[in-house]
Amino acid sequence: MANQLDLEEQEQLDQLKHFWNQYGNLISGLLLVVLGSVAAWNGFHYWQRSQATQAAGMFDEMAKSVAAGDMALAQRTFSDMKERYASATYTQQAALALARQASDKGDTDTAKSALQWAVDKAGDEAYAAIARLRLANMYFDSKDYPQALALLDGVKDESFAALVADRRGDIFAAQDKRQEAKSAYQLAYQKLDERAQYRRVVQVKLNAMGVDPDASTGTQPVEGQK
Repeated sequence: MANQLDLEEQEQLDQLKHFWNQYGNLISGLLLVVLGSVAAWNGFHYWQRSQATQAAGMFDEMAKSVAAGDMALAQRTFSDMKERYASATYTQQAALALARQASDKGDTDTAKSALQWAVDKAGDEAYAAIARLRLANMYFDSKDYPQALALLDGVKDESFAALVADRRGDIFAAQDKRQEAKSAYQLAYQKLDERAQYRRVVQVKLNAMGVDPDASTGTQPVEGQK
């Protein structure tokens, strides 16, 4: 009985050796690929976390410089962030923060440069949309209406659709394109939540153009206007 078991075990061992001789290299290769992928995935996430931590530290430095009014140091810090951590969320936030402070101080060139970088480089659609809207406002203020409209065309995040439409209305109104302005304001009014306070602002704009946005046709004149 023992001999029979020994023979069966030897036969199984021989089969296993044969199998390994035939497929061992392939299995080892696949195993190395899998283990390598896992290691690369873990390494990538570690690198991302490390990048985010370092970018956060530099963002804090820039925020302190902005608060202290040291725009030169804030710009240098932001330049370092762009060079070292261009894909980090904190760098996109830094661009918006620097642009706001520069704009408040009347430094439109620095503000536009920071916002344009966010437009071109921001990986997050929301940050890119905010940058486009702010930059469009700046071009609107300088009466560069085609450039402002071109920036609004690039906003892809649907959550900003109402603001984009409202700003389009302002641009068209400034150019005396009343019909285009009405259509843009009506779209903004429709997309804004009924509870949104800004909806009242858009309603006032429509009323000023002789439109009651709550009328069934959406184009009824307001009392006293034609």
